[in-house]
Amino acid sequence: MQKIANYINGALIEPTSKQYIDNYNPSTGTVYSLCPDSDERDVELAYQAAEAAFEDWSNTPTEKRSRIMVRISELLERDIDKFAMAETIDQGKPLWLSKNGEMPRAISNIRFFGTAIEHFASEAHPMGNHAINYTLRTPIGVVGCISPWNLPLYLFTWKIAPAIAAGNCVVAKPSEVTPYTAYLLSEICMEAGLPAGVLNIVHGLGPKVGSALTVHPKIKAISFTGGTKTGAEIARVAAPMFKKLSLELGGKNPNIIFADCDFDKMLNETVRSSFLNQGEICLCGSRIFVERPIYDKFKAAFVEKVKSELVVGNPLDAKTKTGAIVSKMHFEKVLSYIELAKEEGGTILCGGHAVKPEGECANGWYIAPTIIEGLSYDCRTNQEEIFGPVVTITPFDTDEEALMMANSTEYGLASTIWTENLTRAHKMAAEIKAGIVWINCWLLRDLRTPFGGVKSSGVGREGGLEALRFFTEAKNVCVKL
Repeated sequence: MQKIANYINGALIEPTSKQYIDNYNPSTGTVYSLCPDSDERDVELAYQAAEAAFEDWSNTPTEKRSRIMVRISELLERDIDKFAMAETIDQGKPLWLSKNGEMPRAISNIRFFGTAIEHFASEAHPMGNHAINYTLRTPIGVVGCISPWNLPLYLFTWKIAPAIAAGNCVVAKPSEVTPYTAYLLSEICMEAGLPAGVLNIVHGLGPKVGSALTVHPKIKAISFTGGTKTGAEIARVAAPMFKKLSLELGGKNPNIIFADCDFDKMLNETVRSSFLNQGEICLCGSRIFVERPIYDKFKAAFVEKVKSELVVGNPLDAKTKTGAIVSKMHFEKVLSYIELAKEEGGTILCGGHAVKPEGECANGWYIAPTIIEGLSYDCRTNQEEIFGPVVTITPFDTDEEALMMANSTEYGLASTIWTENLTRAHKMAAEIKAGIVWINCWLLRDLRTPFGGVKSSGVGREGGLEALRFFTEAKNVCVKL
């Protein structure tokens, strides 16, 4: 059985403990590889390697850092089929989504920051003819990056790419649930000539590896994507140590649909925004609010489209639209929320049950795309993050009512508005408490724009110059003329 290795100081090595964690293929429910059960000793080895590499890497000319990163993106693109297959087996998403969605985005992340660093400029502020101020931006040093299981390589590269581009050295922890593509990326980095110690990947459990990264006194910044509860713990530990923090946390995103929308376009995108990647995307719209004049029309069309188009099954089958839930634990969590919705008075319009495909996938973890109506906007099902193929639909009568329901949760990551009324669109966008507002679209991303949430959805922003600023320290220099 394949044993995944840690990537420390430019080499693939076993964990200090020599212990491993079972890594499951969610489509079959079987163990297919072993993930290192690393601990603070491995984190310390990785830190030492990163610290030793920092001076040379931070002083490497920007153009050379850029060339190495672009080379990594080229090798990833060369091996896109291999990586896509690995991601699908590891995470459960359909193979077409891995190949056409996640892998191209991971390639773009590395290429974007690899080229953006050549255009990253600082500011100058002249004080008439008396003095001039200019800003120096220098890399922080050794930084920690912790990424989640839902978009494994996509979000892993989203963190490590700007950190490395800015001249930092990184100790990174991928999710122990989906470690495989980060391991394959280690091999790509060695082939591309990334100097030893610049990127170190330590696999293992959050309470061991993630905690060791957070408490390490010399790791000066933590970039984390994951659950709000874990983010709160990281903040509790790291804040007194004055670490820089970027926390991209949970979401319970509203999708507000007005009667004047382009109905067909809205319907297609709402199916996608509800159930892409089994609903395991922090940006999915899990609370759908529909203006009452079109509520019945929407309900009938939405249910029919989901039932007829979202085929659940083997992720390797080209016909599959909805793959496997990432783990047995998460599978059981999602099913428990469906039961909770029933207890809270919800009506299941479609789905609401586990699916047992035939053949080798019979023991995998599959849930039918589920639509629920009849729930109060402030019930637990509508307030707590489920992170699976489950959405609720609720009618509304006024703009104010829609805004009240949309803003009622502790989360504020993303939102979607469907309307042809320009004034309404801008007004709603201004008043929704979310870090991202899509109008008449969903998941349309420009990597130059800031990404992140408000309230319990996180602290800080990723993407574009925001990420490069996070991974650097600003120093003002004032020269009297």
